[in-house]
Amino acid sequence: MAAMTTGASDASPPLSTELPPPACTEEVPPPACAEMPLQQHQVVVLASPGAGHLIPLVELARRLAVDHGLAVTVVTLTGMSNPATDAAVLSSLPASVATAVLPAVSLDDLPPDVGFGTLMFELVRRSLPHLRALMEGGGGGPATALVCDFFGTAGLRVAAELGVKGFVFFPNSFALISIMRHIAQLHGDGVCSEYRDLPDPLRLPGGPALRHADLPDGFQDRTDPVYAYLVEEARRYGGADGFLVNSFEELETAMAETFRRDAEDGASFPPVFPVGPFVRSNSVSESDDSACLEWLDRQPENSVVYVSFGTGGALSVEQTAELAAGLEASGHGFLWVVRMPSLDGNPYALGNAAIPGDKDDPLAWLPEGFLERTSCRGLAVAAWAPQVRVLSHPATAAFVSHCGWNSTLESVAAGVPMIAWPLYAEQRMNAAILTETVGVALRPAARGDGGGGLVAREEIAAAVRELVEGEKGGAVRRRARELREAAARAWSPEGSSRRALAEVVGKWKASLVDGNGTVV
Repeated sequence: MAAMTTGASDASPPLSTELPPPACTEEVPPPACAEMPLQQHQVVVLASPGAGHLIPLVELARRLAVDHGLAVTVVTLTGMSNPATDAAVLSSLPASVATAVLPAVSLDDLPPDVGFGTLMFELVRRSLPHLRALMEGGGGGPATALVCDFFGTAGLRVAAELGVKGFVFFPNSFALISIMRHIAQLHGDGVCSEYRDLPDPLRLPGGPALRHADLPDGFQDRTDPVYAYLVEEARRYGGADGFLVNSFEELETAMAETFRRDAEDGASFPPVFPVGPFVRSNSVSESDDSACLEWLDRQPENSVVYVSFGTGGALSVEQTAELAAGLEASGHGFLWVVRMPSLDGNPYALGNAAIPGDKDDPLAWLPEGFLERTSCRGLAVAAWAPQVRVLSHPATAAFVSHCGWNSTLESVAAGVPMIAWPLYAEQRMNAAILTETVGVALRPAARGDGGGGLVAREEIAAAVRELVEGEKGGAVRRRARELREAAARAWSPEGSSRRALAEVVGKWKASLVDGNGTVV
């Protein structure tokens, strides 16, 4: 889920949930698309802004086109994401998958302090007329199915009006869809203004009991404007034909079984299909960084702790210094992707204050002498590393991670145990799942209620040593190896995720056949 942290402190009133009229009355022009295959019908995959949403949806589109021969169009929105980043992710698609960018819509009427989550929902909502034009044939043929992600369920109404299948893709765990189902049940018969807080703790069937502090941002306070959008999203879920979750049965066994049993028992909630893990390919999705990988090649096997907080994560200046001291004190090798620190306390990088003067290099914020003292066993790189390649490298022993779900699945697929260090969005929930339920991570203690305070250097050093060489860490390391094999099995020829996606594709294809067995 994209960073909803900025929505959590937003004091603006909830916006109307009725679709506004288009900004103009002219006919909506069809978006420019890449050339599509000649199949008569297409599956439209709608991604809300952010690489974290787009990356798994691109992998889904690849599977649909390559494994099932479907005509697929991946649709992105204009605004709130970096076009160059989107283009880089989309460039990994096979030529048979088309892409489309919907025209820009105006958000100028929104309050200047509106939160990121509110902007996300509004951008999707106001883009629906353009989406409808594409699905009616403007993008290369009429649609037979729409797959939207977590933020795009307003598009389910368009799918229903056009008489096509509407599915929701969750780039997250079963836990998030379980929370959304709970919200739908909690508010199913209330009016829009009667919002209710989730219980504390929230006990998820087949999953962990989440403390209030571990709920995703936007879910913790019913007065948060984003909460109103979440309630409306959840109320729309009953109109979906099904859900695709970027997880697999062996990773969240009890929760997957709960949803499967509910579907068999005729529950009103639409069926949920685990179709993951969707992980970026080593060969096509990341550019090379020879210096970083060459350094890893010189390190002993299972000796390096990889440290990265995702493209959006930011530590404070004080926390950066504590992390450096903890890595140094651990005695273990490390590869640290250092990003600019947060000067305003916001752990989401897009909310950082401007960096003044000559400290526009992330490495300049590291403690004096740190790089020199650790040069024999550590490497710090600025801003980016080829994460999939790093995690799959034989030298990598552990991953200090923000617990974003894409990074989590990349680590699981590589068999690398984690130190869970969540920062924002749904990451605290993911950390609870990984440590308390799945058993593939350790979590260092943080100061303050809710675990959101400073993580001291002593805690960091102890967690690294335990995970790499300790007895408790040994169980976590074994669990990581088990899950690596399970992730591979999920997409084997008879694997659970491959079969689940084939079942969904079968439903789509069946919808194209009339009573005489003729494709319509």
